[in-house]
Amino acid sequence: MSKTDKQDRPKKRRGDRRDATLVRDTDTMHKFMPYLIPGRCNNEAFIEEFIDLEQINAFLEKKNASDPEYRYTLFHVIAAAIAKVFYLRPHMNRFYAGDRLYQRDRIVLSFVAKRRFSDNGEEALIFLPCDENTTVDTVHDDICKKVSRVREGGEQDHSTDMMDILVKFPRFILRLIRRLLYWTYYHDWTPNDLTSEDPYQASVFISNLGSIKLNAAYHHLTNWGSNSVFAVIGKKGQYVTVNDDGKAEIREQVKIGITLDERIADGYYYAKTIKLLRYLLHHPEILELPAKEEVDYE
Repeated sequence: MSKTDKQDRPKKRRGDRRDATLVRDTDTMHKFMPYLIPGRCNNEAFIEEFIDLEQINAFLEKKNASDPEYRYTLFHVIAAAIAKVFYLRPHMNRFYAGDRLYQRDRIVLSFVAKRRFSDNGEEALIFLPCDENTTVDTVHDDICKKVSRVREGGEQDHSTDMMDILVKFPRFILRLIRRLLYWTYYHDWTPNDLTSEDPYQASVFISNLGSIKLNAAYHHLTNWGSNSVFAVIGKKGQYVTVNDDGKAEIREQVKIGITLDERIADGYYYAKTIKLLRYLLHHPEILELPAKEEVDYE
C-alpha cells in the first residue's frame, strides 16, 4: 500500500474496521435489519438491464483504430463504468459485517480469469483497486497486465495460494477453520494475509460470462466476506426493441444482471444508480475522464 493511499483513507475511530468506516448516521431500520434478517444471501435483490451496444461498439472501434497490442473490449468499458458509478454513488460501496453497516475505504473490483479456455483450464482471481482518477484507459491497462501475468503463469493470486494449502487438511479440520474464520471476521480479527486479495472482500465481483458465450444473468451473493454487489455480463445478442416512434427493430444488446444486498441502500438510490450506469454505457466517451468527474444524467 502506498503512502498516498494511506493518507487518503479516513482516520479510524472506535467501531471502524481496518478496511471500512462504521456508518454512524444510519436510520433505525438499517441498524435492526441484520438482526431481523441475518445473512447477505437472505437479503438479495436482483436487477436486470439490457444495454444497447451501438455507442459502445463505435467507441471501441475508435479506441482500437491504432491496433493496440491489447485491444479494448466490452468488459473494459463495463468495468470502468462500474468503478465510476461506485465513486459517484458511494452507498453502493457499503457492506454489513459483525451486524453493522460500513462504508468501504476503497473501491475494488474483482473477477476471475481463466489461464486457458478449456474444460480443465485453471482459474485465477484478479483484484483491481480503483480511485478518483480511474478511467477506461487505466482499467484497460491494469486488467491487461494482470491477466497477462496470470496466463503466462508468472503470477498467482494469494487467495488461491492459501486455498491450495487449506484443502490439504482433513474435512473436520476444514470445518473448524471455517467456523474460526467466520468468528474472526465478525470481530475484524482475520489476518490481512487471508483477506487482502480475497475477491469476496471487493466492492463488486464481476463475472464476464459473455466471454464464454453464456447468457446467464444471475449470481448469488455469499455470507462470507464483505462483497455486497455481484455483476454478471452476458453474451452479446440481437434483441427486438421498440424505438421512440413505437416501431419494433432488432438491436445488438448485452444483458447485465446485478445481485445486491438490499440493506446497503434503498430502492430510490438503486434506481438512480442504475440510471447512471445505463447513461455511462450509452455515452462511453465519458469514461475517458477521471471517475471523480460529475455526470449530468438526470
